[in-house]
Amino acid sequence: MKRTLSMILVLCMVMALFAGCGGNQLQVETNPPETKAPVSGEETPEATEAVVAELTFAPGTVLRMATGYNSAKTGLFFDAETAGDGVTLADGKTYQTGDLKPTWVEVQNRLGMVFEDKYQGNSATKEFEFWKDRLNEVDMVAGNASTLSEYGVAGSVVNIAEYLDMMPNFKAYLEANPIVRLSITGDTATGAIYFSPYFDGVNDIERMPLMRTDWVVKLLDGEGEFAADKCGNTPAAVYEPYMPTSGKVTVDVVNLEGTAVESVTKDYDAAGNIVALMNDAGSVDGVTAVNMLRTYIDTAYAGYYGTNRSNLFVGQNAAWDADELVALLRCVVANAQTLNGTDTIQGLFSREDNNNQRRVDMFRFAGTLFGVRGLESRQDYLYVGADGKLHDARQEEATFIAMERMNAMAQEGLISKSFIDMSEESTATMLENDLGFMHYDYNQTQTVYNATKLQEGEKYMAAMVPVARWDDGTGEQFMRFTESWRSVKTDGWAISVKGVEGNQDKLYACLKLIDYAYSPEGQILMSYGPDAFIKTGETFLFNGNEMPVIADATYAELWDKASGNYTNYARQFLGSTLSFLKSQAFEYQCTHEVGKEGAGYISAAIGLGTIKHPELALAENPWYTSVPTVLPNTKVENDMINTYTDLRTKFSPNKGDANILCDQIAKGYTEEGMSSSAEAVTTVSTTWGGAQYLQLKQLAWDRLVEYYDTLN
Repeated sequence: MKRTLSMILVLCMVMALFAGCGGNQLQVETNPPETKAPVSGEETPEATEAVVAELTFAPGTVLRMATGYNSAKTGLFFDAETAGDGVTLADGKTYQTGDLKPTWVEVQNRLGMVFEDKYQGNSATKEFEFWKDRLNEVDMVAGNASTLSEYGVAGSVVNIAEYLDMMPNFKAYLEANPIVRLSITGDTATGAIYFSPYFDGVNDIERMPLMRTDWVVKLLDGEGEFAADKCGNTPAAVYEPYMPTSGKVTVDVVNLEGTAVESVTKDYDAAGNIVALMNDAGSVDGVTAVNMLRTYIDTAYAGYYGTNRSNLFVGQNAAWDADELVALLRCVVANAQTLNGTDTIQGLFSREDNNNQRRVDMFRFAGTLFGVRGLESRQDYLYVGADGKLHDARQEEATFIAMERMNAMAQEGLISKSFIDMSEESTATMLENDLGFMHYDYNQTQTVYNATKLQEGEKYMAAMVPVARWDDGTGEQFMRFTESWRSVKTDGWAISVKGVEGNQDKLYACLKLIDYAYSPEGQILMSYGPDAFIKTGETFLFNGNEMPVIADATYAELWDKASGNYTNYARQFLGSTLSFLKSQAFEYQCTHEVGKEGAGYISAAIGLGTIKHPELALAENPWYTSVPTVLPNTKVENDMINTYTDLRTKFSPNKGDANILCDQIAKGYTEEGMSSSAEAVTTVSTTWGGAQYLQLKQLAWDRLVEYYDTLN
């Protein structure tokens, strides 16, 4: 029985990954009829069986939509900035401000409802915040998954599960993916679902390290010693070794050809630890630093990388770790004259150094560098331990120790000044002006700058996930692990009870929209846009499925209007990929060749098992299960959780807010009651209510486990 429960626990967590919820069953005035009419075109298997009613509604039923992605540009309707004086798209039509975008024009044509714009142009969290006290004015609303579940429990959001039998496409998707079904269950007593989940790809890596690989090649490759006419000096050392300073560490890598796994050894007895060596040497000129790193690579890896030492970082057979990265960053920063002809290079940066939504990627990267779980969780900072229990990274010393290490890098000048000062700087300007070396982000949207901001011979590419110390419950080991794994996004769309109350047409139209989005043709429309943007009769194989090929005019327009950024183009001009189930097939076709190269290395490593990740299925070891996007807490529990405001406001990932982990990277311990890792944990757990929060989340998780047991 213990074994069964353990396996259930793991599965539930995985399932939870795909979005969760909370709450009690909520009833809308118009409930599905008990006597059901047959669905058009279907036959009842047995004459005695009741057939399911169809989601029919009056043609022209108006739906008031407070839905979009995260700005006025990414709504269902064209905003003034995007439309300008009229924007003509690849379908040959011209769209004006206030017009529906092509995807939603097509939805109207195919389904027969009419959309009215109520979107305020906010992130999902802030959009719902705007409407929460006036939900009678909207029919569908975007929101954070946990908030939508909370309001579903309170009776403000429709329980979609009551209508699943009338939603054949959505129901079939949930039946084919039972983990998804469990993970979006908002009430384990009733099986309630309070929002439609959004999938931006599933079961694949999400963020990854990206770096100027041409700079790594220039510094590390070739015969003999590195030489330069002019260079700076390495800064006074602050960062201390994370990896061993003696002994040997063996790690698995994919061979250079990408066909098999082989082992490489880091021999610290022979080479020493490169950070310790540099620290002992003190401040040295950039040329000396590079030659120290070259010698270390040759010795520590016994000539494995030959004269192509850059492969330690950028090759298919890369094996780099945090200490080796720090050594490389010191070399990059001290050799600005060689690399960009100026006196300054920024080492690590975030996509937008003054935007908290992007700054948080810096501490997410720290989790990957230093073996800390929960920093890239699907829900808050939670993860499942090997003990099968929930853990909160905010209440573990390892988190704050990792931030101490990042702050040491910042003190050395290895993290961008703009991140530290929160001044305006972005990937585009960093790359265009040869100012930035590396950040942690999405592959397609960032490697597109190879075509728009970089010159011939310059290369910005995904690099392998680093080797770190990880303890998965079987003892500490040196391996690669990424917590950045695609599952249900943290935002979704819900149906307002007060908006559709007493109006079956509105209710059924909302349900029909959700169901259609999960049909085969609906999934294509919500990813690619209408047929006019797709090549007729042409497909390609993507992840084992035949998928459409975008039209030549669409591809040209993507570059003309969005500089090759698929996501921006789809959301801003087509109106697709705003919610529901997004296929990565369109995005893959728009990925720059350099982006495909780096992602290909990582994909091969994942496929051959040298990069481990959370699982979206049963895991023998619960540590490898992904935490739910939401958990089914009751209204009383949610009310209690909402009183722990410091946990929410001080660790926010939202634009315009602040995050004390980012602050610690930039400035060190600045928060009152947080002068050390131990004190920080005590403050979060005791003063800010972290311990009680975790208990409440654990209760919901335990119920989810029990619920799964009843389904089997």
